[in-house]
Amino acid sequence: MCRHVAYVGPEIPFGQVVLRPPQGLYRQSWAPRRQVHGTVNADGFGVGWYAPDDPIPARYRRAGPIWADDLLPDLARVVRTGALLAAVRDATEAGADAEAAAAPFAAGRHLFSHNGAVLGWPDSLAPLAAALPPAELLRLAARCDAAFLFALFRHRLADGEELGEALAGTVTAVAGAAPGSRLNLLVTDGTTIAATTWGDTLFHRTLPGGGTVVASEPYDDEPQWTEVPDRTLVRATRTDVRLTPLKEPAA
Repeated sequence: MCRHVAYVGPEIPFGQVVLRPPQGLYRQSWAPRRQVHGTVNADGFGVGWYAPDDPIPARYRRAGPIWADDLLPDLARVVRTGALLAAVRDATEAGADAEAAAAPFAAGRHLFSHNGAVLGWPDSLAPLAAALPPAELLRLAARCDAAFLFALFRHRLADGEELGEALAGTVTAVAGAAPGSRLNLLVTDGTTIAATTWGDTLFHRTLPGGGTVVASEPYDDEPQWTEVPDRTLVRATRTDVRLTPLKEPAA
């Protein structure tokens, strides 16, 4: 469920990644080409971006479909950034959290998105919830699996884990507690992108003018897109992409 994309590179209008491509997030909201689970991503959307010399990202999120928002095209045309994360949402289940449940989630300098679903949510993750400080649970932005995954990820960061290590550890822990879950996670701190494949598609591409895109699916038909194998951790910068196999959780 859901589609997401992240970019790091030279400063561009964010619409160049989110709205302008012929098969970008805008079109993926109603006609994704590689989405296996679900067909329409109309339960909210969001864009997070970084302004020059400011490590804390700004966000624009709404509860409705991306195609119904009149303000987004103007923002996408004039807001320039060297890093962004955007997503369109297909909700796992109905809820009252509205735009609070729309990615990207944010804390400090990090933006986060989840493409997938946690099986047995929320009961399956009760043991992981019990291991979190109560204050972390009280800070949840929404009552959905994605917001809880972000809390798990942040807790690992606070314990000193590196960005990719924290993301991989979150996936392994959740996959062990809720087998069969789909856990494609995407995060950026404004300079680096980290992502996982666990049950859904992911691609990366280095752009001709510099910069790197990591996305659920290609936003055009250019041949430079590379598909990421399932069960993989991606670490990407403006100039480099590294892939690391993810370990299966212990039985």
